[in-house]
Amino acid sequence: MTTLTLAYPDSTVHEATAAAIIRVLEANDVEADLVTGPKHVLADMLRKQEIDIFVSAWLPDEDGDLLSAGVTPLGNLFRPEACCCISQENTRFTSLADIAQAGDDLARSIVTPQSLHAHMEQVMQRYALADAGFILRVLPDQEALAELNAALVRPQAVIMPLFQPCFLFHQGGIRMLADPLSAMGEAQTARLLLRDGLRDELEQDLLDELDELMLSAKIISAMDYAIHVEGMTADEAAEAWQRGKLLPR
Repeated sequence: MTTLTLAYPDSTVHEATAAAIIRVLEANDVEADLVTGPKHVLADMLRKQEIDIFVSAWLPDEDGDLLSAGVTPLGNLFRPEACCCISQENTRFTSLADIAQAGDDLARSIVTPQSLHAHMEQVMQRYALADAGFILRVLPDQEALAELNAALVRPQAVIMPLFQPCFLFHQGGIRMLADPLSAMGEAQTARLLLRDGLRDELEQDLLDELDELMLSAKIISAMDYAIHVEGMTADEAAEAWQRGKLLPR
């Protein structure tokens, strides 16, 4: 059996995506030797050809710096998107353009995952939110997601900067706000990155299957929910998806 080193950044969304890819590899008699860690460490390993497959790069903007000489993108797994939501799905607010005029029913502190800090700086500037008294409270991603999840049961609505997919979208109870000034940027494409030379080493049937694999933000959000809330492992969530038992809402 062939063994490939598969790496993914240290987050449950990337872990869920990797678990789906591992299912495809195993069906083609390929064993995955898993590596995880900070993205910049994995990027250096990819450049040094110490990993075979990176799961997954969000291109062209979020992870464009992972592309280096010889590294080959493969597939179109799903469409990740940075967005701003609000913690009450029945709120009167529908757009970021409304937020600067919000009253006291909207909290002024915006808990922001570190990975969305640059996006939210653009939001603050383009929608003049700092002038309206809003501030960013930037936290490591997992801490921020835990705080945003807890905010869903509080009476005061909060702005929720999120990447989709995320377990909070499957959980529900939030509303995505329109972004007429495109401050959060454009939707991306989640792709695999193959180390230099790997494409020539793999069977064409496997390459075709990976290239044609279609997940979705809803599927990954559902898998992320299964991991976060239902206590499944990523492998169990991937199996549930593969068997049709993990249907996105």
